[in-house]
Amino acid sequence: MKTKARLIASLKIWLAIYPSITLMLYLLGKPLSTLPLYQRTLCLTMVLVPWVVFVGIPLVDLFIRLVSRTRK
Repeated sequence: MKTKARLIASLKIWLAIYPSITLMLYLLGKPLSTLPLYQRTLCLTMVLVPWVVFVGIPLVDLFIRLVSRTRK
């Protein structure tokens, strides 16, 4: 994979992950705060990894396609 493609892929992943983590911590931060760190991390990753892979990144790709079409 070329450097430019890697940079674009990492940006897409970040655009999917950052808001997802922020939202999950906002919604589940207090209930999870009673758990040890390793259990909090496990719970968050069990929710966030499938979310980002199956919903977040496809939404980012869709958004990018829609924006690139309107610019033509």
